[in-house]
Amino acid sequence: MTKRLDSQHVIYAMSSAHQPVMTVQSEEEIEIQTCDCFENQIQDDTQDFGRLDWERINPATGPIYVENAEPGDLLIVSIKKIELANHGVMTTGPNLGVLGDELLQNVIRIVPIVDGKVIFSDDLHLPVNPMIGVIGTAPRSGSIPCGTPGEHGGNMDCKRITEGAHLILPVNVKGALFALGDLHAAMGDGEVAVCGIEVAGKVTVQFHVIKGESWPVPMLINDDTIMTIASETLLDDAANSATKNMAHFLEEQCHMEKAEATFLLSIASDLRICQVVDPLKTARVELPRWIVEKKGFRFPELQNS
Repeated sequence: MTKRLDSQHVIYAMSSAHQPVMTVQSEEEIEIQTCDCFENQIQDDTQDFGRLDWERINPATGPIYVENAEPGDLLIVSIKKIELANHGVMTTGPNLGVLGDELLQNVIRIVPIVDGKVIFSDDLHLPVNPMIGVIGTAPRSGSIPCGTPGEHGGNMDCKRITEGAHLILPVNVKGALFALGDLHAAMGDGEVAVCGIEVAGKVTVQFHVIKGESWPVPMLINDDTIMTIASETLLDDAANSATKNMAHFLEEQCHMEKAEATFLLSIASDLRICQVVDPLKTARVELPRWIVEKKGFRFPELQNS
């Protein structure tokens, strides 16, 4: 039976100091209810933007303790299902996002979600593209706000983190202390307005603990593609880190020479932006999965996945 965790259990930072609110076994499924990134504070497009509680931004539901997850292990999070509320919210304004230096006032938009479409305007009904913005494990030490991405995961805002994908995260502390939140009904690469369509919802995931492997995390694998994700202060550095992480993966897991791996990435991979609006910028490298499998890499067979 699938366990359920409701959204009253939220954290605003990933930290080893948090007490877990639930314990699950490796290979166990759990349904996690989430608030939107504003903790559902915005219910009307006429609300006073300045009266939002900015201490309650990017809540993640958790943390969850995964049995048998020890420091040095990998945690594979298989995303089984994402269910969305019937409306989302967008907001932008001065000092927010890429156009924040040109916008003169804060604007809130409530976006209905009907029959698999987001009703952006009367004449633009766009397909939903559900994804998870914040998803990660506790860092080795200290506390990292949920709004900041990093090697632990966090607010990567990668639109490939969606149904059918397997996200690989580090286990830095006993039990991993996993949490997720910040769902989007749709979001483009870049998240240039500082938001996607922010929405509450439910995510069903399955955990798998992998021991004895050293992969450059975070990584993301779906049926077609393998991805390395990196976050740095500057986008250029994030792009370089994601690329180097994929090259190192090819060296270590596919036994390729560095020059050969570099050539391969230059002709077969795509370097893409995840987001440019968080405290650290995030980029990813996408490589067709069949290539790494042809070179000998085998993704673990996951029970019930």
